[in-house]
Amino acid sequence: MKKAALIIALAGAATAVQAQTQVNIYGIMDAAIVSEHGGTASPSTKITSGAASASRIGFRGTENLGNGLSAFFTLETGAKIDTGELDASNTIFNRQAFVGLRGGFGEVSLGRQYTPWHLAMVAFDPFGTGYAGTSKNLFPDNGSNVRTSNTVTYKSPKLNGFDGELAYAAGEQTSSSTGRQFGGALGYAKGPLALRLAYNARNTDAAATATTPAVSRTLGRNTLLAATYQFPAFRLHAIYGIDKGFNSATLGNSNNPYGGVRPTPSTDGRDVLLGLSAPVGPGNLMFSVMHKDDRTSFNQDANAWGIGYLYNLSKRTGLYAAYAHIDNRNGAGYTVANNTESGTGNTGYNLGIRHTF
Repeated sequence: MKKAALIIALAGAATAVQAQTQVNIYGIMDAAIVSEHGGTASPSTKITSGAASASRIGFRGTENLGNGLSAFFTLETGAKIDTGELDASNTIFNRQAFVGLRGGFGEVSLGRQYTPWHLAMVAFDPFGTGYAGTSKNLFPDNGSNVRTSNTVTYKSPKLNGFDGELAYAAGEQTSSSTGRQFGGALGYAKGPLALRLAYNARNTDAAATATTPAVSRTLGRNTLLAATYQFPAFRLHAIYGIDKGFNSATLGNSNNPYGGVRPTPSTDGRDVLLGLSAPVGPGNLMFSVMHKDDRTSFNQDANAWGIGYLYNLSKRTGLYAAYAHIDNRNGAGYTVANNTESGTGNTGYNLGIRHTF
């Protein structure tokens, strides 16, 4: 009887510990036929991984520490399911890798993480920064504007519809300011209205070495004001961006995609998006129009529009089709992208399938 009681007690203790710790495996498998036209490297038709949402597999865990405090972590790697390769060479958890603490004070985490600026883009772009209609076609949603390593973030709890985020990425060079990046966001969501103001700034200075002098550049700054409003039949989306300084608006495709004079990334620009999303039948319709106002002497403006539809076969599986076109002005070099590729021309089509687990 004593042995039976001991076994029952140990089993109960193990069950209690397991209940406090939870690890989930999650992911997205996305593949599409992508056709691109209008550039020197097109027409091109191919099978692409992650046109709507980047294909990935991740591990997410939490542990209850008691008194309202918990630890959490995320490890997430990208994959090219058209070839079976990692989507970034010489890395494993290139998408996200962080650990943190959560409580009544909010969340603090350390590691490789998304920027508050990018998270605002995902939340307010009707395409969620994916498909051919992605906001990446004109907005500088690439490189370190998306995610940064060596990052400390803080997310506040929500209070009366308000919440905030802060992020600091250390440059880890001999000068504490060289290479660092910082930003934040303040949001409000209540009823049909959602608003978010986001900021991102990065220092691209280079420290001196034994053979090269130090390089000083202007701070690259991105400011974003975004809103959505839910009407009975559809949701209206609006985003306004300001990009100023060196490397503030790097081109998605920097390889001179149209030939001739190489396009110049804007160091003083304005980005505008208007769009809508709506449930139509068993799926969701997405539409947007965008304008790039380049205020430098090059005046390389651009207009773009996109439309897409996701047909839900189930809660986790959907078929999608999308189309987008860009009108470049004065030698501008913007290309129709998707979630994982920058694109090669000013017109693009997607026809694909996405499964989440």
